[in-house]
Amino acid sequence: MKKATLAVLLLGAALSLQAKDPPAYEKGVLAQMDSSSCGYAEKDGKTIAGQIFGTDGQHKNTKVVLCQEYVLQTERVTYRIRPKDDKHPVLLPVGETAQFRIHKDKLLLRVPEADGKEREYFVLSMTPRSDAAASSKLAARGENSLISETPLGPIADGMSSMN
Repeated sequence: MKKATLAVLLLGAALSLQAKDPPAYEKGVLAQMDSSSCGYAEKDGKTIAGQIFGTDGQHKNTKVVLCQEYVLQTERVTYRIRPKDDKHPVLLPVGETAQFRIHKDKLLLRVPEADGKEREYFVLSMTPRSDAAASSKLAARGENSLISETPLGPIADGMSSMN
């Protein structure tokens, strides 16, 4: 009886492990990388001895901190993303294909050509691509069939029919 129960439990555990599907990734191209200001780093000039003796000035060194910001273009949307890990950001190869998925409030990105690790990014903005929107509107109206394959386009077709 114990062996049968154990076999059923093991079979149930094996089936539940197989039921979990791997996450589905979308594809996009890393179009560009910019450095943008994301804050300031201040370093005090105070020392303990200077504070005790009163000789320490109020000097502060302030530097602008730059963060990497990437443009990720998909078929229909352009994302501007920034790495969540500001202290140890990984330099991504621009122009390469990346795989990503959106989970809760973050974008998880991996680049198979690099190391293939999944990293977290903040989404700064999402913009629909104008070229994708225009082509989908034309396709919906059926206007793509009016555009000819000649080098001069529809005007050349009209002129050739006149001759």
